[in-house]
Amino acid sequence: MTSPMQLPLFPLQTVLFPGGLLQLKVFEARYLDLVGACLRAQAPFGVICLAQGVEAGPNPKGVRIESVGVLARIDDVDSEQQGILRVRCTGTQRFRLSDAPTQQADGLWVAPVETLADDDRQAPTPAHHPTVDALAQAAATLKEQGTLPFHEPLQLDDAGWVANRWCELLPISLAAKQKLMELDDPAIRLQLVDEFLRSKQVVKG
Repeated sequence: MTSPMQLPLFPLQTVLFPGGLLQLKVFEARYLDLVGACLRAQAPFGVICLAQGVEAGPNPKGVRIESVGVLARIDDVDSEQQGILRVRCTGTQRFRLSDAPTQQADGLWVAPVETLADDDRQAPTPAHHPTVDALAQAAATLKEQGTLPFHEPLQLDDAGWVANRWCELLPISLAAKQKLMELDDPAIRLQLVDEFLRSKQVVKG
Protein backbone atom coordinates (compact mmCIF):
# COMPACT_ATOMS: atom_id res chain seq x y z
CA MET A 1 0.00 0.00 0.00
CA THR A 2 0.96 3.63 -0.42
CA SER A 3 0.28 6.51 1.95
CA PRO A 4 -3.27 7.95 1.64
CA MET A 5 -4.01 10.35 -1.18
CA GLN A 6 -7.09 12.52 -1.57
CA LEU A 7 -9.16 11.15 -4.43
CA PRO A 8 -12.30 12.48 -6.15
CA LEU A 9 -14.94 9.75 -6.30
CA PHE A 10 -17.60 8.87 -8.85
CA PRO A 11 -20.13 6.59 -7.10
CA LEU A 12 -21.96 4.39 -9.58
CA GLN A 13 -24.35 1.47 -9.48
CA THR A 14 -21.69 -0.68 -11.07
CA VAL A 15 -18.43 -2.39 -10.11
CA LEU A 16 -15.38 -1.44 -12.15
CA PHE A 17 -12.62 -4.07 -12.36
CA PRO A 18 -8.94 -3.50 -13.11
CA GLY A 19 -8.49 -3.72 -16.87
CA GLY A 20 -12.19 -3.09 -17.47
CA LEU A 21 -13.77 -0.59 -19.83
CA LEU A 22 -16.21 2.02 -18.56
CA GLN A 23 -18.37 4.30 -20.69
CA LEU A 24 -19.86 7.30 -18.90
CA LYS A 25 -22.39 9.92 -19.96
CA VAL A 26 -21.48 12.95 -17.86
CA PHE A 27 -23.78 15.93 -17.49
CA GLU A 28 -23.82 17.02 -13.83
CA ALA A 29 -21.68 20.11 -13.25
CA ARG A 30 -19.57 18.49 -10.51
CA TYR A 31 -18.62 15.59 -12.78
CA LEU A 32 -18.02 17.80 -15.81
CA ASP A 33 -15.61 19.74 -13.60
CA LEU A 34 -14.08 16.45 -12.38
CA VAL A 35 -13.41 15.26 -15.93
CA GLY A 36 -11.85 18.59 -16.84
CA ALA A 37 -9.62 18.60 -13.76
CA CYS A 38 -8.48 15.00 -14.36
CA LEU A 39 -7.68 15.72 -18.00
CA ARG A 40 -5.63 18.80 -17.09
CA ALA A 41 -3.71 16.94 -14.38
CA GLN A 42 -3.57 13.65 -16.32
CA ALA A 43 -4.86 12.06 -13.14
CA PRO A 44 -7.41 9.31 -12.47
CA PHE A 45 -10.60 9.49 -10.44
CA GLY A 46 -12.09 6.79 -8.26
CA VAL A 47 -15.05 4.66 -9.32
CA ILE A 48 -16.76 3.11 -6.34
CA CYS A 49 -19.95 1.12 -6.08
CA LEU A 50 -23.02 2.93 -4.76
CA ALA A 51 -24.37 0.24 -2.46
CA GLN A 52 -27.39 2.15 -1.19
CA GLY A 53 -29.26 5.38 -1.72
CA VAL A 54 -29.54 7.98 -4.47
CA GLU A 55 -26.36 9.90 -5.10
CA ALA A 56 -27.57 12.26 -7.82
CA GLY A 57 -28.56 15.82 -7.02
CA PRO A 58 -27.50 18.28 -4.34
CA ASN A 59 -29.13 16.43 -1.43
CA PRO A 60 -28.26 12.73 -1.64
CA LYS A 61 -30.49 10.43 0.36
CA GLY A 62 -29.25 7.50 2.44
CA VAL A 63 -26.04 7.14 0.49
CA ARG A 64 -23.74 4.24 1.32
CA ILE A 65 -20.74 3.48 -0.84
CA GLU A 66 -18.40 0.52 -0.71
CA SER A 67 -14.96 0.81 0.88
CA VAL A 68 -12.98 -0.56 -2.10
CA GLY A 69 -13.04 0.85 -5.62
CA VAL A 70 -10.89 1.10 -8.75
CA LEU A 71 -9.02 4.03 -10.25
CA ALA A 72 -10.38 5.09 -13.64
CA ARG A 73 -8.01 6.43 -16.30
CA ILE A 74 -9.66 8.68 -18.87
CA ASP A 75 -8.88 7.39 -22.37
CA ASP A 76 -11.16 9.47 -24.55
CA VAL A 77 -13.71 12.27 -24.23
CA ASP A 78 -16.34 13.31 -26.79
CA SER A 79 -18.67 16.28 -26.49
CA GLU A 80 -22.03 14.83 -27.49
CA GLN A 81 -23.76 18.19 -27.15
CA GLN A 82 -23.49 21.30 -25.03
CA GLY A 83 -23.07 20.25 -21.38
CA ILE A 84 -22.87 16.50 -22.07
CA LEU A 85 -19.67 14.46 -22.33
CA ARG A 86 -19.14 10.85 -23.37
CA VAL A 87 -16.16 9.60 -21.40
CA ARG A 88 -14.32 6.34 -22.08
CA CYS A 89 -12.24 5.04 -19.19
CA THR A 90 -10.14 2.04 -18.20
CA GLY A 91 -9.98 0.59 -14.70
CA THR A 92 -6.42 0.45 -13.40
CA GLN A 93 -5.60 -0.09 -9.72
CA ARG A 94 -7.80 -0.94 -6.78
CA PHE A 95 -7.96 1.35 -3.80
CA ARG A 96 -9.41 1.29 -0.30
CA LEU A 97 -10.94 4.23 1.56
CA SER A 98 -8.77 5.07 4.54
CA ASP A 99 -11.44 7.33 6.05
CA ALA A 100 -15.09 8.20 5.48
CA PRO A 101 -15.83 10.12 2.27
CA THR A 102 -16.95 13.73 2.48
CA GLN A 103 -18.95 15.85 0.08
CA GLN A 104 -17.62 19.17 -1.18
CA ALA A 105 -19.77 22.26 -1.60
CA ASP A 106 -20.33 21.39 -5.27
CA GLY A 107 -21.55 17.90 -4.30
CA LEU A 108 -18.42 16.01 -5.36
CA TRP A 109 -17.43 13.14 -3.08
CA VAL A 110 -13.78 12.95 -2.03
CA ALA A 111 -11.92 10.62 0.33
CA PRO A 112 -8.41 9.71 1.40
CA VAL A 113 -7.52 6.37 -0.14
CA GLU A 114 -4.69 3.85 -0.22
CA THR A 115 -3.95 1.96 -3.41
CA LEU A 116 -3.88 -1.83 -3.25
CA ALA A 117 -1.43 -4.20 -4.88
CA ASP A 118 -2.17 -5.37 -8.41
CA ASP A 119 -3.04 -9.03 -8.94
CA ASP A 120 -0.07 -11.34 -9.21
CA ARG A 121 0.07 -12.57 -12.77
CA GLN A 122 -0.81 -16.26 -12.68
CA ALA A 123 -1.55 -18.67 -15.49
CA PRO A 124 -4.97 -20.36 -15.31
CA THR A 125 -4.69 -23.97 -14.15
CA PRO A 126 -5.55 -26.74 -16.62
CA ALA A 127 -8.79 -27.31 -14.71
CA HIS A 128 -9.86 -23.78 -15.63
CA HIS A 129 -9.02 -24.01 -19.32
CA PRO A 130 -12.67 -24.66 -20.28
CA THR A 131 -13.60 -21.37 -18.58
CA VAL A 132 -10.81 -19.59 -20.45
CA ASP A 133 -11.98 -21.13 -23.74
CA ALA A 134 -15.57 -20.11 -23.01
CA LEU A 135 -14.47 -16.50 -22.49
CA ALA A 136 -12.55 -16.54 -25.78
CA GLN A 137 -15.68 -17.82 -27.53
CA ALA A 138 -17.87 -15.19 -25.85
CA ALA A 139 -15.41 -12.46 -26.85
CA ALA A 140 -15.40 -13.67 -30.47
CA THR A 141 -19.20 -13.62 -30.58
CA LEU A 142 -19.39 -10.15 -29.04
CA LYS A 143 -16.77 -8.86 -31.46
CA GLU A 144 -18.76 -10.21 -34.43
CA GLN A 145 -21.75 -8.29 -33.05
CA GLY A 146 -19.65 -5.13 -32.74
CA THR A 147 -20.02 -4.97 -28.97
CA LEU A 148 -16.72 -6.31 -27.58
CA PRO A 149 -16.50 -4.73 -24.09
CA PHE A 150 -12.82 -5.64 -23.56
CA HIS A 151 -9.46 -4.19 -24.46
CA GLU A 152 -7.54 -6.17 -27.03
CA PRO A 153 -5.39 -8.20 -27.18
CA LEU A 154 -7.16 -10.60 -24.84
CA GLN A 155 -4.99 -11.73 -21.93
CA LEU A 156 -6.20 -15.31 -21.74
CA ASP A 157 -2.97 -16.45 -20.06
CA ASP A 158 -3.70 -14.30 -16.99
CA ALA A 159 -6.07 -15.82 -14.41
CA GLY A 160 -6.94 -12.45 -12.88
CA TRP A 161 -7.73 -10.89 -16.25
CA VAL A 162 -9.94 -13.82 -17.25
CA ALA A 163 -11.76 -13.75 -13.91
CA ASN A 164 -12.32 -9.99 -14.11
CA ARG A 165 -13.77 -10.14 -17.61
CA TRP A 166 -16.14 -12.94 -16.63
CA CYS A 167 -17.21 -10.94 -13.56
CA GLU A 168 -18.16 -8.07 -15.88
CA LEU A 169 -20.28 -10.36 -18.07
CA LEU A 170 -22.01 -12.51 -15.46
CA PRO A 171 -25.59 -11.71 -14.37
CA ILE A 172 -24.76 -11.60 -10.67
CA SER A 173 -25.57 -9.02 -8.02
CA LEU A 174 -23.51 -5.89 -7.46
CA ALA A 175 -22.70 -7.17 -3.98
CA ALA A 176 -21.29 -10.41 -5.44
CA LYS A 177 -19.26 -8.51 -8.04
CA GLN A 178 -17.91 -6.26 -5.31
CA LYS A 179 -16.79 -9.23 -3.21
CA LEU A 180 -15.09 -10.81 -6.21
CA MET A 181 -13.31 -7.56 -7.10
CA GLU A 182 -12.05 -7.21 -3.53
CA LEU A 183 -10.47 -10.70 -3.46
CA ASP A 184 -6.69 -10.41 -3.30
CA ASP A 185 -6.01 -13.82 -4.87
CA PRO A 186 -6.86 -13.94 -8.60
CA ALA A 187 -6.76 -17.74 -8.59
CA ILE A 188 -9.55 -17.86 -6.00
CA ARG A 189 -11.53 -15.28 -8.01
CA LEU A 190 -11.24 -17.46 -11.12
CA GLN A 191 -12.14 -20.58 -9.13
CA LEU A 192 -15.36 -18.95 -7.90
CA VAL A 193 -16.22 -17.82 -11.43
CA ASP A 194 -15.51 -21.32 -12.73
CA GLU A 195 -17.80 -22.86 -10.11
CA PHE A 196 -20.59 -20.44 -11.02
CA LEU A 197 -20.28 -21.16 -14.73
CA ARG A 198 -20.33 -24.90 -14.11
CA SER A 199 -23.37 -24.57 -11.84
CA LYS A 200 -25.19 -22.87 -14.74
CA GLN A 201 -23.78 -25.43 -17.20
CA VAL A 202 -22.14 -22.67 -19.23
CA VAL A 203 -18.92 -24.62 -18.78
CA LYS A 204 -18.81 -28.41 -18.73
CA GLY A 205 -16.13 -31.05 -18.39
